[in-house]
This record gives sequence, structure tokens and C-alpha cells, in this order.
Amino acid sequence: MDFIQAIILGLIQGFTEWLPISSSGHLVIAQKLMNLTIPVVFDVTLHVGTLIAVILFFWKDILKILKSAFTFKTKDENFRLLVYVLIGTISTAIIGFLFLKFFESLFSNVEAVGIGFLITGILLLFSKFRNDEKKLNWFKSLLIGTAQGISIAPGISRSGSTMSIGLLSGVKKSEVFKYSFLLSIPAIIGASVLEHSNLALSDLGIYSLIGMIVSAISGYAAIKIVHKILLSKKFYLFAIYCFLLGILVLLIL
Repeated sequence: MDFIQAIILGLIQGFTEWLPISSSGHLVIAQKLMNLTIPVVFDVTLHVGTLIAVILFFWKDILKILKSAFTFKTKDENFRLLVYVLIGTISTAIIGFLFLKFFESLFSNVEAVGIGFLITGILLLFSKFRNDEKKLNWFKSLLIGTAQGISIAPGISRSGSTMSIGLLSGVKKSEVFKYSFLLSIPAIIGASVLEHSNLALSDLGIYSLIGMIVSAISGYAAIKIVHKILLSKKFYLFAIYCFLLGILVLLIL
């Protein structure tokens, strides 16, 4: 890996992690095209970068949730949001635990990545037919958490699947946006700790730090883009990109 490749991979991770177009699928394609095998430590730092972006964007909401947890105000909306995040996280963890080996096997299968893009496209397209009049509840949190677990598969977008399922279940757009991103925080932390707990700070190199910084900056920009597009009712248009890329992958790569 060189300096330019580290920047490119950081940009891909940052933008595609939060845009509903699957970062894992894009990274698989990028590695194929650049003839690279991304080191584990580099992969971890890329995800840390996008995690930093979420925390910076939602830091006020995170503080409110933590305050409600310490004061244990069960009727507070932030406390309820915390409970829903926990429910969604448990659902994600169960899916990940049961099917992790299967999902991991798909990362070496380019055809599976193409199919994943098509699945994401279908979800995004159907999200157009929403009825955003209802509030988040425990059952919808469970559904969205399950969608996040399935999105471990390459080509299936985490943000695309969670927000699409949230919209299809009738949750308000603003609430879906916030919940989807807050739900990603424990998922990213948990996956990084469980799978890469043997890594040390000494493993970090200059390219890992570059990738993390670039993914954090581009990730923050991507969150702002998603927020604007979701509220403008154009979220489903990302389906066109996913369909085209999925077909391209299946026909060429």
C-alpha cells in the first residue's frame, strides 16, 4: 500500500460507510482493482475513522442519552431511545453470532457482492413507499437491528438497509436518521473489539493513521449528505446507483 492508496481507501470507507451504498462492497471491489489485501489494522482504523465521524455529528444527542441513563429517567425520550438502541444492538449481535462465518465467506465472492448491491437497491427503492407518521418502538427497533446484522454481508449497505426498514415500518424520517446512526456506534465498537482485540497501538503505521483521518472527514461529510437527501425525499434515488453497480459487478468483475 502507498500514500495515494491509503487516501483512496479512506475516502471510499468514509463516504460509502454512511451513504446507503455499502462500504464493504466498495472496499472488496477496490482491493480487487488495486490488487491489494488490506491489513487487519488498516481495516480497523478505517472503521474507527467513520465512528469518530458519527460521534462528532451526534455528540449532543449522545450526551443527552448518557445523562438520561445516569439519572434513570425512564419516561424521558432519550432514555427510551437508549433502550431501543440496546434492543437493536442485541438483535444485531444475535444475527452476527449465528451467521458470521457465512458472512465472512462472502467477502471473497465477488458475485455475492454484486447480489448484495442489488438487494440494497431493492430496499432503497421500496423505501419510497413509506408512511412516516409513526414513532419508533421496541418491535421496529428489533427489525432495524436485524437489518443491521444482515448488512454484515458485503454489498448490503448498513445505513441503506436500516433506514429503509425504518421508513418502511412507518418511522419518521428524522427519527430513522438519528436511530440508524446511533445504532451503528455499539455495532462498530463491538465488532472491532471482538474481532481485533489482539491488535496493539504499536501495529499502527502512517498509512493507517492517514486512512483513519480521511475516513473521519469524508464520513462526516457523508452523514450531512444523507441527512439532507433523506429529508428531501430523494433517498430512494441511491437505488439507481446500487442497481447499476450490482449489474456491473456481476457482468464484468
